[in-house]
Amino acid sequence: MVVVKGAGKAFSTGIDIAEFAGKSPQEYQEWISQMDEMHLTIAAMAKPVIAMVHGFAVANGAGLLFAADFAVVAEGTKIGTTAIKVGLFCTGPIIPISYGLGKKKVLEMLLSGDMIDAAAAYELGLVNQVAPLDRLEEETLALARKIIQKSPLAVQMGKQFYYQMMDMPFRQRFAYSSEVFARLCTSADAQEGVGAFLDKRQPVWRGK
Repeated sequence: MVVVKGAGKAFSTGIDIAEFAGKSPQEYQEWISQMDEMHLTIAAMAKPVIAMVHGFAVANGAGLLFAADFAVVAEGTKIGTTAIKVGLFCTGPIIPISYGLGKKKVLEMLLSGDMIDAAAAYELGLVNQVAPLDRLEEETLALARKIIQKSPLAVQMGKQFYYQMMDMPFRQRFAYSSEVFARLCTSADAQEGVGAFLDKRQPVWRGK
């Protein structure tokens, strides 16, 4: 399990706008690709990633929140894809939320740059939990412990299945689902989990 948090007064406010000017198109593309790499890295990681968010998550800071597998956010946190306000727009950060958010709300966030608070983000399904600031770490670690208690193999395969499945056409998803689930059924952890349930005891995971 990986927890990502901000060290200062905010989770992340995105790029340093002072570094923006004076690049060639190729340099801009390389610059943007580095920012987008966090989405691909998190998706490829075997371990789940939780964003522990406070203060502000803005532009690419919001992108990091959206890219994380889970997010626990402090009450009052402000979240926004705000690049439109300086004549840009948040292409990378919008990609992960477009999977689960309707077109109209996605375009509103992309093209208005308006901020939403933690409560609104929760209502939209963009974050898992909202916690008082003084309990943010406690609630984040509680979520982490809940996931850690599960079979590490099932968690790893489940995360991999989700991101692979999202790239597939509808019917291909079911074929892939059958393949993955059949593999999981033959694992030692699945045998242990089913046996422990029948025996009414806690499973002892081996991660294989």
